[in-house]
Amino acid sequence: MAAVNVALAAAATLVSLAFMLNTLDRYLRRRRPHEFAWTVALGLFALGSAALWWAEGNGWSLATFRVFYLAGAILNVPWLALGTVYLLNGERRGRQVQRVLVAITWLSVGIVLFSPTRLPVGGDEMPIGKETFGVAPRVLAAVGSGVSAVYIIGGALWSAWRVVRYRNAPGRLAFGNVLIAVGTLILSASGTLAGRLGKDRAFAVTLLVGIVVLFAGFLVSPSRKQPVPRHADPPEPEPVTRVSVAAASR
Repeated sequence: MAAVNVALAAAATLVSLAFMLNTLDRYLRRRRPHEFAWTVALGLFALGSAALWWAEGNGWSLATFRVFYLAGAILNVPWLALGTVYLLNGERRGRQVQRVLVAITWLSVGIVLFSPTRLPVGGDEMPIGKETFGVAPRVLAAVGSGVSAVYIIGGALWSAWRVVRYRNAPGRLAFGNVLIAVGTLILSASGTLAGRLGKDRAFAVTLLVGIVVLFAGFLVSPSRKQPVPRHADPPEPEPVTRVSVAAASR
């Protein structure tokens, strides 16, 4: 059973790395700020998955859990949400939010890496954040990941509704947004599955399946801006077609 968890965590790490390289390539070619935000987020997602991979193969340590909690439960979803801010609200507002997020990122790094723990961390079973850390890291995880995930799901569904409304846009655009929303919900389901599969297996399964669905939504969605009818509302800087999420791991 441990070998299966290792394989699932390894697969999630490799898929998220492939996703990150894809968005990095797009950013280097077009220099669009939302793709930079998604590249950072997916790098954090890969880091959190790699920490889980290491822990499943070698056992949990406090250092490994700090990295897993910081990258997977606190930082990756807000950076994904920053990409959505750029697309929905424009570059000026995105830059403002990015400056705040950079400050919050460094604050989170300091809090999580140096926060005292309530219980020792070790063994083969995944620690629980609320039993390990005090208030500050758990508040960062709840607010950062929870609010950001709601914003991303809402943005993806709103974009899909716009595509359905403007029938001259291709159906694959709406389908890509549906995959993005479904992937977000899958990544949020680890707590529900934990009672049936165990914490480690639930996180590994939802990480792998969720990132695969999100990657599929990214690939299905057209990469260029779609036309909007003249009578429609003013278009956004670019449709929200490739929003992707890694749900918080708690």
